[in-house]
Amino acid sequence: MVADVPIIKQNAFHCGPASLAMVLQWSGSDVTQAEIASLAFTPKANGTYLADMIGAARRRGQLVVQLSTFPELLEEVAAGHPVIVFQNLGLSWSPRWHYAVVVGYDLDSEQLVLHSGEHDRMTMDSRLFQRTWRRGEFWAITVLPPNLLPETGNEWEVLRAAAALEQQGHDSAAAKVYKNGSRRWPENWIWPYGLGNARYKLGDLEGAKVAFEYAAKVDPTAPEIQHNLAQVKKELAKQAE
Repeated sequence: MVADVPIIKQNAFHCGPASLAMVLQWSGSDVTQAEIASLAFTPKANGTYLADMIGAARRRGQLVVQLSTFPELLEEVAAGHPVIVFQNLGLSWSPRWHYAVVVGYDLDSEQLVLHSGEHDRMTMDSRLFQRTWRRGEFWAITVLPPNLLPETGNEWEVLRAAAALEQQGHDSAAAKVYKNGSRRWPENWIWPYGLGNARYKLGDLEGAKVAFEYAAKVDPTAPEIQHNLAQVKKELAKQAE
């Protein structure tokens, strides 16, 4: 079981905002279902699009990484990370789309535990869950504070998530992801390079220099690193004059 995930009773058609609010509150963000709905709910559709779920979480400065397999989902939950899933609780020809939060499982009894805005905490047979999830094309996301990395995330998926935070203007959050990423994947120069860029935008020239120098040690041939490192050194020299 993932500890401390709140249960939020959803408003009509607000399973998406309710699910996202549960996970964001778990991660330490002070946000309400209504605030998420203002960012992600589409009244004409009576629901929330998948892309808007990701976008709303990233606008709140959270690391959002997509998952795609049942083992990945279980590994995230085992690591203490709740997972938002998209299900079709109806049939293929009569869909009933629904977001819920997976917060636990029991392999012996083949049961999953979910926080569902419609039913509070509920258990679902593993085979039934996988059928309803398959109808939603196995869409799932883990939403984490930026100082945590997902347990199972593909490196490039996590990199894209960090870059998305940077594009949203959350440079401090992106810097945390890049720093942790460089520790987990030390042979990839893009992690310290991204850290250097984020620190530069935050005005931390000395920190950017350290990051670019580390990236240059990982790959001395990348021209992007040498260009940015030279620029930072130039600006530091001007400050020292």
